[in-house]
Amino acid sequence: MNGYSGMFITFEGPDGSGKTTQIARVAEELARQGFPVMATREPGGTAISDKIRSIILDPENGEMADRTEVLLYAASRAQHVEEKILPALREGRIVLCDRFVDASMAYQAYGLGLSAEAVAAINRFATGGLVPDRTYLIDVPVAVTQERLAARAARHPALGLDRIEQKDAGYHGRVRESFQAIAAAEPERIRIVRGDRPPDEVFAELSGNCLSLLAKRVKR
Repeated sequence: MNGYSGMFITFEGPDGSGKTTQIARVAEELARQGFPVMATREPGGTAISDKIRSIILDPENGEMADRTEVLLYAASRAQHVEEKILPALREGRIVLCDRFVDASMAYQAYGLGLSAEAVAAINRFATGGLVPDRTYLIDVPVAVTQERLAARAARHPALGLDRIEQKDAGYHGRVRESFQAIAAAEPERIRIVRGDRPPDEVFAELSGNCLSLLAKRVKR
């Protein structure tokens, strides 16, 4: 047993995969169907975690050491789990989270070339060993990532791209490959969803699978 009565569902994917938009749509659909749902994100989700997020993603912090990045993400996650995620799960809520530990493994361990064992250990400590019940990996090719990020920057020039999004195509390619490797290693937890399709098709697959999963696991 997990020690809680709710369900923890995470959404992962390369930058520009569309997962943030899809989480909002899935959360709305679950709420419409009567499920007690909470959507949140990482890094962030709490006042303390959001402050850490601003440090991590600020393009002006280009001198940030790779190990510092790992530890900041883990610190943000520790506060998020303790203050927001676990209380919601204990209340029996469905928690939809935009990124979790898989992102650290993909972006920091493999993207930056750091020790996967070290990154995993740091995050086990940060989360108290919390593992998602289901993870949806919205996968898009690197070319799509680059196109979507460029289009978004053009639409919102004042916002620009954050420190992670500004990294080169080689980095984003390693991130995508690592996500695929993580999914291959844990096929029962992680479901790959093609994100290079019309958003309505992606939503239909996500919401349909999610509702099917919840129907088996959660009592309303």
